[in-house]
Amino acid sequence: MPLADSDHELVVAELGREPTPAEAALFENLWSEHCAYRSSRPLLSAFDSEGEQVVVGPGDDAAVVALPGEEDTYITLGIESHNHPSYVDPFDGAATGVGGIVRDTLSMGAYPIALADSLYFGAFEREHSRYLFEGVVEGISHYGNCIGVPTVTGSVAFHDDYEGNPLVNVACIGLIDDPERMVTAEAQEPGNKLVLVGNATGRDGLGGASFASEDLSEDAETEDRPAVQVGDPYTEKLLIEANEQLLDEGLIESARDLGAAGLGGASSELVAKGGLGARIDLDEVHQREPNMNGLEILLSESQERMCYEVDPANVDRVAEIADRYDLGCSVIGDVTEEKYVCTYDGETLVEVDAEFLGEGAPMNDLAMDEPTEPARELPDVDTKSGVEAVLSSPNTASKRWVYRQYDHEVQTRTERRPGDDAAVLAIRETLPEDTADEAGTGLAFSSGADPNWTDTAPYEGARAVALENATNVAAKGATPLAAVNCLNGGNPEKPDVYGGFGDIVDGLADMCSDLETPVVGGNVSLYNDSPSGPIPPTPTLALVGTKAGYDAPPLSLSGEGELLVVGDGALAGETTPGLGGSELLSQFGGTDAFPALPDNPGELVETVAEVADADSTLATHDVSHGGLAVALAEMVTEEAGATVEITGEASATELLFHEQPGRVVVETTDPAAVEEVFDGVAPVTRLGAATTEGTLSLSVEGMTVHLDAETVADYRATIADALS
Repeated sequence: MPLADSDHELVVAELGREPTPAEAALFENLWSEHCAYRSSRPLLSAFDSEGEQVVVGPGDDAAVVALPGEEDTYITLGIESHNHPSYVDPFDGAATGVGGIVRDTLSMGAYPIALADSLYFGAFEREHSRYLFEGVVEGISHYGNCIGVPTVTGSVAFHDDYEGNPLVNVACIGLIDDPERMVTAEAQEPGNKLVLVGNATGRDGLGGASFASEDLSEDAETEDRPAVQVGDPYTEKLLIEANEQLLDEGLIESARDLGAAGLGGASSELVAKGGLGARIDLDEVHQREPNMNGLEILLSESQERMCYEVDPANVDRVAEIADRYDLGCSVIGDVTEEKYVCTYDGETLVEVDAEFLGEGAPMNDLAMDEPTEPARELPDVDTKSGVEAVLSSPNTASKRWVYRQYDHEVQTRTERRPGDDAAVLAIRETLPEDTADEAGTGLAFSSGADPNWTDTAPYEGARAVALENATNVAAKGATPLAAVNCLNGGNPEKPDVYGGFGDIVDGLADMCSDLETPVVGGNVSLYNDSPSGPIPPTPTLALVGTKAGYDAPPLSLSGEGELLVVGDGALAGETTPGLGGSELLSQFGGTDAFPALPDNPGELVETVAEVADADSTLATHDVSHGGLAVALAEMVTEEAGATVEITGEASATELLFHEQPGRVVVETTDPAAVEEVFDGVAPVTRLGAATTEGTLSLSVEGMTVHLDAETVADYRATIADALS
């Protein structure tokens, strides 16, 4: 993809001459949509990124957030997309997505402690969708398991419009247990050395940044394969441990991982953030392939590489540590006060102002069309057929086939495992050394989006995505702390596509603001378009919350309490539930408005967390995808079930299958206390009693559906049955 004429004119005006071929290629990559956010940056100011807990906000490799009440313990949050590479090569595309977000974590001085993957594919019944799905899951599991970082949460969604362009969004949490260890991607001082540590440089991944900034073509799987990086998790594991030792010994002044645009991207961005320059000798870069030219060395996106700024007095020690971990190490240049210069074989290939290279791309001013609101056209569905179809849908079916391939126990922090509303991690570093028998901070982690929601109503659907993730962590007793987002859209040059994208930005930003949850970083992936059409606007949100201790109510019923649902205005007769965006309509057809969301989401989420932490609470589960019918069925086990009667002014279909988030089913021994806490906050409806019979007896409008645990499991085994 050559440099656009208008961009070429700007570069010529800045340089006072024609750019060299290497300069033109570097501008092409760093001024691409993938790197420069040319179409999305004008919209991103909608997000509130500030808060007393925010140590480092957007703009670095990852955000840094202080844990509540802790002066010395930080977490990092980052999220990335590897969408186009995962279409071309699902295994390596997804695997290197994991590797990249982990290195973003390392570059902040953090140790990676948890991963989340949010995955989106075409219709599950299509063979090609299942091929991509299997390859992506295998790539994530292979890389994550090999490096010893647990994948603890995430989401999987299937939708026709991802057929030509799947999405692979991966988030990572890191831990910094000493503020002195934190580093950033801002070069500190002229005269310091730039040191490349890690894998040798090859030709894989050339042009990856520009490849990610254009629509996928029909022959992308063959023609664009060279743009996909090839990962080596065993080297990444060595890099993780070497990075820890470099931090322990205070040898790093600043750091940047090599991702988009390779060494050229990492080194120029590093010095530009510090208002500095660099002089880089590409001949010094350690290589794994013969006869590479300077441009290939500069733009290669070979994986498992870090660029460090190092005091000259510490260079030898850095090399010793790299050698100890069997990693390559090259002193490739110096930080300067002048321009960004790259030489190769005695020739100057690049001589530009680093800040202009990194920040000079002009923003796009694109037209937007407002999405239209769907009409109300509902199918005629009986309760039993609806329950069977929705429970069996790949979107609401069990994702156990996925997460059983991930090692979620490594590092021994995972207290609430995948398959629940949110993972809960034990942060024991918040405890004083003499209180080993007590519990530290519990960190709840949720990630995902629902394309049915945002395809139906981009703005309201995005608000719902934020509320659902917040409700997920609240249902485990945690209150939201911070979030990062991965905003995925189609070709922004199409007004209807860009209009939908603008709406998901505003919707996500507005709800996070209502929740008082700062959005501290993120990623944008546009041009997710193919001959089969654009993807639905997809705002993946990865959100963390905190609580005292690690105990959290499970999703599964105990059989000993009464069942309530909180936050469901439809059951209380306060709202008319919309079925728009529901799995029921995706199964049976029809359209409707998206359900109304609560007016006080922040207060609602805080109250849910309070109830979840009560001693009288036995189980909690958020109600969202598939509606109340699915939530209740998911809580049934062989040892516990429930007898439930649902009444309301709406139809049985509406009451059972609308997907308004912000609702939670609670099993409690003290229903009156729950009602008292929620008085004036949200409606509470008594549903019935839990039992020890392992059967859900669901009555609505005079019709009763009986589902035992085995039947529920059979319905929800859609994915495992198809792939076994």
